Amino acid sequence: MRLEATAEHDGLRLDRFLAAVLPERSRSQIQRLIKDGRVTLDGRPCRVSTPVREGQAVQVDIPPPAPSAVEPEPLPLAILYDDADLVVVDKPAGMVVHPAAGHASGTLVNALLHHVRDLSGVGGEERPGIVHRLDRGTSGVMVVAKHDRAHAELARQFHDREVDKEYYALVWGLVQAGRRIDLPIGRDPGNRQKMSARARRARSAVTRIAGAEHLRGVSLLRVGLATGRTHQIRVHLSAIGHPVVGDATYGGVHRRVPPHLKALGRLERPFLHAWRLAFTHPADGRRLAFESPLPADLQHVLDEIRVTAG
Repeated sequence: MRLEATAEHDGLRLDRFLAAVLPERSRSQIQRLIKDGRVTLDGRPCRVSTPVREGQAVQVDIPPPAPSAVEPEPLPLAILYDDADLVVVDKPAGMVVHPAAGHASGTLVNALLHHVRDLSGVGGEERPGIVHRLDRGTSGVMVVAKHDRAHAELARQFHDREVDKEYYALVWGLVQAGRRIDLPIGRDPGNRQKMSARARRARSAVTRIAGAEHLRGVSLLRVGLATGRTHQIRVHLSAIGHPVVGDATYGGVHRRVPPHLKALGRLERPFLHAWRLAFTHPADGRRLAFESPLPADLQHVLDEIRVTAG
């Protein structure tokens, strides 16, 4: 790739120049290319801090992505949309998104590497670009990038709150539609596996209740996210005294329930489902929206409660 510096770039450090003209590449990727000798300035080796002058030619040699360190696995996966830039999937409950300690296989990334054959690579590796996550016990719609440009643009949209995300959540008690929960969230100081709305070090988080159906002791909510903090919906609803039904981590499991709610005993995970996701296509600017109906395990419980609590 041959690039030429213009007047607006005159005097910039080499890594800053490349970051400006190659927005799909992260600063760390660019610095690694320079340090590996894959960037020359007027045909000469250069450093990260070398200043660029107007009219100089910068040659960049970008190697093909390396094979992924994660193994593909033929796991069942519902693909809602697939093109050259991204893939939209309906993640099942029980599936971890990315390999980590204790979850080296069986993840969404393992499944994507099997089902998606045209990954251009993210971060110099032939792998899908995870832009956002759903908890292991949460099902629903996710978008995944196939290459760095798409990953950078989708990440920007999530950061700038341009993505519409809505969930279905069944919670204990009566919650009114229109409520806004604005409570910062951080790591729970007493349990590092949990998040808390009372943490000393916290980041802003906003959740809104877009709709509510009241069912004698529980409420089915449509929940919108303005931010995307870890466990945000679960933490916020628990903080206002209405935890997600079936959520053992944040107080949503009740040992004794009234007879008309006995169907809740069949839940094996939190009643939380990402049912709608809307964003702008990173390449052509189309506004895309995807929906996923409640999966069978949640729908069957809800149907029974609607009959017995009606």
